[in-house]
Amino acid sequence: MSKRWATSLALICASGIGVAVAADRQYGPGVTDSEIKIGNTMPYSGPASSYGTLGKAAAAYFAMVNDEGGINGRRINFISRDDGYSPPKTVEMARQLIEQEQVLLLFYPLGTPPNTAIRDYMNENKVPQLFIGSGSAKFNDPKHYPWTMRFQPSYVIEGGVYGRYILENLPDAKIAVLYQNDDSGKDALAGLRRGLGDKADKMIVATQSYETTDATVDSQIASLRASGANVLMTAAIPKFAALTIRKVYDIGWKPTQFLGNVAASITATMQPAGPEKGVGIITASWIPDQTDPQVQDTAAYKEWLAWMKKYYPSGNITDALNVAGYVVSQAFVAVLKTCGDNLTRENVMKQAAGIHNLRLPMLQVPTLDPGIAISTNPDGYAPIKQMKLARFDGTKWVPFGELISAPSN
Repeated sequence: MSKRWATSLALICASGIGVAVAADRQYGPGVTDSEIKIGNTMPYSGPASSYGTLGKAAAAYFAMVNDEGGINGRRINFISRDDGYSPPKTVEMARQLIEQEQVLLLFYPLGTPPNTAIRDYMNENKVPQLFIGSGSAKFNDPKHYPWTMRFQPSYVIEGGVYGRYILENLPDAKIAVLYQNDDSGKDALAGLRRGLGDKADKMIVATQSYETTDATVDSQIASLRASGANVLMTAAIPKFAALTIRKVYDIGWKPTQFLGNVAASITATMQPAGPEKGVGIITASWIPDQTDPQVQDTAAYKEWLAWMKKYYPSGNITDALNVAGYVVSQAFVAVLKTCGDNLTRENVMKQAAGIHNLRLPMLQVPTLDPGIAISTNPDGYAPIKQMKLARFDGTKWVPFGELISAPSN
């Protein structure tokens, strides 16, 4: 696997990102002839702890890269800190990583509130906040925040996908929305409104928010049901998505349900909720469901599985988050490789903002459909702008329809 993947990644880098050529070695903080020090914050504890496996998957991927010779001969030293999904803690951890550990950048820090808390600090200090784990539209603003770039599609794009689907397939819908009371949830609601267009005010009959400190969402669900809604969109992290699915089922409410992609994990959401209680729920995804037999028959899946077994044997092979962590780490390594010997913070951002049609093996599996391409430019970062709808059948997410392209925000 190692030699084949090294060749594959070299081809990916050559075709997807313009290669930087530098006459002399230029290094930023955390870089030497033998090492690239990378920082990360991740909720290994707290209400969003199910996302912690993303950090572990990234560490496992970098372990493989190091075994294969590193980045142009330099090993990745990945330092990941637990921020508990608490913005003040994120600020503390980010300062430690940058000022004490002297990392080159922060890669894949997780969460909308945590990343919002450090965005000004990162940009004032001109430190890349790269491929952050959030779909908030605010993280695609290179004019005002040139050092901040998200990875996944925005919640506005995703909400719009649901809105357009509802217009086309559920014209008599009365929509209720449960959303996390922060920018991630508000973006999803704004995207839904955008997708519904001038029918939004008529079709959305009720909205309720929750805080990540809440014990339950029972009262919110009761209120939404009382509105007479026959469609429910849930924009939540896995813990609260599972509580929602379970409560909706237990009280006998049977709306058509749409679930935000960040909570569409079988392991973190559907199993805790009770898989039978989530049958029929629709989501929009930018990665394939690796539990799907069609996906498992591809070379891309077999390569991913071999990596999981060797480098992350304690990881759950049914958890889609472990595919997401693998994909974003692949993209990051491709960026670093194109930096050559110019491993400055400025050049990393330049290369990340110049990705052209980068295709990765587990990004919607191109052998099953046209696949999703990653592209960025200095005026609009947003690496991923395509998604595909999928419906939960009680065991797996079954994709349907075509890839849906959307605007950059």
